[in-house]
Amino acid sequence: MEPKVISQTLSIAARSGHWKYDDQSHFCQKQGSGNNWANGYSVHGPRNKEVIMNLVQKEVEKCDRLSGFFTIMSMAGGTGSGLGAFVTQCLRDAFPTSFILNHVIWPYGTGEVIVQNYNSVLTLSHLYQSSDALLVHENDVIHKICAQLMHIKQISFRDVNQVIAHQLGSVFQPAHTAEAGLHYSRNPLGDLMETLVPHPEFKMLGLRNIPQMPENSLAYSTFSWPGLLKHLRQMLIANAKMEEGIDWQVRPPCPGSSISSSHSTNKLLHFNTSIANLVILRGKDMHSVDLGSFRDPSLYTSWLNPQDAFNAWKTPRAFNKYEKSASLVSNSQFLLKPLDNVVGKAWNMFASKAYIHQYTKFGIEEEDFLDSFTTLEQVISSYTNL
Repeated sequence: MEPKVISQTLSIAARSGHWKYDDQSHFCQKQGSGNNWANGYSVHGPRNKEVIMNLVQKEVEKCDRLSGFFTIMSMAGGTGSGLGAFVTQCLRDAFPTSFILNHVIWPYGTGEVIVQNYNSVLTLSHLYQSSDALLVHENDVIHKICAQLMHIKQISFRDVNQVIAHQLGSVFQPAHTAEAGLHYSRNPLGDLMETLVPHPEFKMLGLRNIPQMPENSLAYSTFSWPGLLKHLRQMLIANAKMEEGIDWQVRPPCPGSSISSSHSTNKLLHFNTSIANLVILRGKDMHSVDLGSFRDPSLYTSWLNPQDAFNAWKTPRAFNKYEKSASLVSNSQFLLKPLDNVVGKAWNMFASKAYIHQYTKFGIEEEDFLDSFTTLEQVISSYTNL
């Protein structure tokens, strides 16, 4: 299970002079999961449960106040997906009142692994049972950001990880929440869940961050809050994952339009309906910013009060050399198409019984697949009917 990656991560952190992992606070082994979710979940998970949970317990005991867990995992292979889902379940059992946010890396659409759709379906359905929310980054989107916004010619894993780290930092760096006033939030994980996950059927969170550009372009760029927020709002309603190539034709449905006409409008223009949104502003003059456009009731599902559906966090501190930057974490229909694609591809393979024997030999039966499909079809149906 990734001994090279773990040792490389430890040494890079130590060399940086900014951060060092405790030598006793990691776990790896030579044998991997062979891109098989069942191997990670049913074999490596139970076999290594005690060691892993002891490491977690040791870290938890150092906390004055534990608010929750933030796990980072991929879905395409066997270890991140299978073992990740198993560990998440163990965390839920051991810490039933703590928040669990799973940061999930969505596989490339063209495919890294032949069975990645199986692994993804099994991962998502199990996480839906034990996690409070899933924060999703799509590899294809991050790759596009590296190529089109950062102008990187030869894109490496390091480049991809840097974009993801920047976006995560833009959310989880300290900020003032509405409740905390001029004080930084003491429980960002809890505040995030309270703001964005009002119902256990809706747990999918997406993240957009602007501006994003090469460091050497920053000196020649200026940004205004109205301009940034106009782009961010249109990215939300048109479901654009980055600021380049936004469809400006998409508009929210008119107030008072009937359900049927509103649904046809959504289909026609691909309008992205939200359950809840959180905007995070970092940089100077952020207190004078008008966020009224994000409180527009037409952006949201009808069963939630728009006043409850939108929140803002702010801080005057600039982030990562950007004089002004804005992030949007959204619980919306943004993932419907990728999720439908993954489930559809996995179902086509399952219907022809392709590779099923690789999973049954580790104890994952056809019924387990069917349960997973049922769970995700319900998620797709719930988000479609917003």
